[in-house]
Amino acid sequence: MEEYWGLKEPPFENVPDPRFFYAAPQHEEALTRLIYAASRRKGAAMLTGDVGCGKTLLSRVFIQGLSSDRYEVALIVNPVMNPLDLIREVIYQFGIKNKYSSKTQLLRLLNTELAKNLQRQKDSVIIVDEAQAIRDLNTFEELRLLLNFQLNDRFLCTLILFGQPELLNVVRKIPQLEQRIAIKYHIRPFNLEETLSYINIRLRKAGTERMLLSEKAMQIIHQYSQGVPRKINNLCDLALLVGFSSKVKVVDESLILKIIDDGRG
Repeated sequence: MEEYWGLKEPPFENVPDPRFFYAAPQHEEALTRLIYAASRRKGAAMLTGDVGCGKTLLSRVFIQGLSSDRYEVALIVNPVMNPLDLIREVIYQFGIKNKYSSKTQLLRLLNTELAKNLQRQKDSVIIVDEAQAIRDLNTFEELRLLLNFQLNDRFLCTLILFGQPELLNVVRKIPQLEQRIAIKYHIRPFNLEETLSYINIRLRKAGTERMLLSEKAMQIIHQYSQGVPRKINNLCDLALLVGFSSKVKVVDESLILKIIDDGRG
């Protein structure tokens, strides 16, 4: 199918591939704030967004932009665990060798390693993806306590939470944590102009300069998807498949409307 459209690879995969990142203004702003939080050692930051709006991809682009010469990063992709297991996971993700089992020993080990990073002139960053999935408030409390690892003039680590909007409500229940979050930002679905740019940029990054979808087709995609990147990807991917099987040269609005109608049963 890619060969038919003149593409080198699929352009609309729903995987967090930084190569396909589209820097809409709000995403640029989110990255700027996250980088500021890490580089200025602000303690904690939080990025929220609706389902499918690109938070995970943004987190990967953010991590990619953190130089390994300056940063040590612990990425927690499945935070649904009890507080003790969370500490173990943070230690593991930092690549720290661990032979301890008690919480006190684990925290002492982590604090020592964070201090060593500082001596090596490296900043430590803990990133928790899908943080809204944490159901145990004690786990959030443990995350907050990690911010107690600090010197007189700086934090020993920066904590960054990524999650869906309900994360805001959870954090509000823990004032001690909310007050530590110096930077908050919320990303929203694309507007029409951003949706059109998003589609065309992904096509270019996949290897073609051709306009494979008509402007009217892309407008309908935006309306149906409500500007949510994941929904845009799903519809565009199916459109290219159906367009290939129908041997059309350009996906037009009639084909998009048919796909949408077929999907509704």
